[in-house]
Amino acid sequence: MSCTTCSFKDNYPSYNSQFDWINDLPDTSDQFDLVEVKFKSTRKEFFRNQDRLPLKRGDKVVVSITPGHDIGEVSLTGYLADKQFKRKVNQPSRYNPGIIYRVATPRDMEGMMHAKSREKELLIKSRQIAGNLGLDMKIGDVEVQADNRKAIFFYIADGRVDFRELIKVYASEFRLKIEMKQIGARQEAGRVGGIGSCGRELCCSSWLTDLKSVPVDALAFQGLSASAQKMAGQCGKLKCCLLYELDAYIEAGREFPQELLVLETAQGTARSFKTDYLSKKIWYSININGAEKTWQLSLEEVRQFIQDNKRGLKPDMETRKVRQDQSEQFVSGESALDNKKNLSRNPRKKKKAGPTRSKQVRFRPSSN
Repeated sequence: MSCTTCSFKDNYPSYNSQFDWINDLPDTSDQFDLVEVKFKSTRKEFFRNQDRLPLKRGDKVVVSITPGHDIGEVSLTGYLADKQFKRKVNQPSRYNPGIIYRVATPRDMEGMMHAKSREKELLIKSRQIAGNLGLDMKIGDVEVQADNRKAIFFYIADGRVDFRELIKVYASEFRLKIEMKQIGARQEAGRVGGIGSCGRELCCSSWLTDLKSVPVDALAFQGLSASAQKMAGQCGKLKCCLLYELDAYIEAGREFPQELLVLETAQGTARSFKTDYLSKKIWYSININGAEKTWQLSLEEVRQFIQDNKRGLKPDMETRKVRQDQSEQFVSGESALDNKKNLSRNPRKKKKAGPTRSKQVRFRPSSN
């Protein structure tokens, strides 16, 4: 089994990126020197390829970092990297990107693995030190630079934290240059990683880089319960995947009329409690003698109900038709109204003409 798995991954190197839409795009790295480099988890920065190295996505490169150097993975090149730079950097004139030195060698990778092996130990000790100092913060992750000269501590806190004393203790304890970065709950879940309820790797730790807040309205548009615990991800907030199909639901909801709250029926007042925009169905409930009874109506049936209500009719929910007595009253009312209109148009009645009498012509004899 292990041999089969290894051979499968070797024969298909893009197995983990089978849903990547930019794999088939043409290479434009010779036209733009900007390169996006990904480091641990979702942290990405931009660098310049001044030596015009033949780089492609997935290559390990050695880049300049203040102080020293670090090793990252190329995530975007060419035109896409330039567009991403303009989209993410608010003031490009003040941004000073680093330089790509070379493609990482086996010796560089060995030094990076040695530096990364310290991260777990630093994480445990850093949490103990922060707890001893009584700081209201949580150290979520630690990233050690490839040259083992600098460490970035990612922390979570509700408010501002005075960690000046903490940095002094970290520097003396770990013998590294210390940098503190505050992150949110979503960023922490992306850095820690895990498996979602769908059975796949978390989006925030695999490919999703722009983490946006998910509004509660996204649940209402898709007919989901806002109180369900399964709607929350490992970060404790609403799942990011709730935004993937939201546009399709909003577009489908434009076909629905706005008057879906109340329908007047023969059984009573019907109120909607569930709407399925994709299947174009609405569920209504009516309180009949203290018991709730529900019906499922299609979009066309709801439109017909609304038109009947506007005409003063109350259709039967069971048969989906207007009762006969109501229709007769409506028709008789229309006929009476029509008669009244006819009378108002002709206030004076015309006398019926009697049978025409033929005029008698008398012939007088001619006098010759």
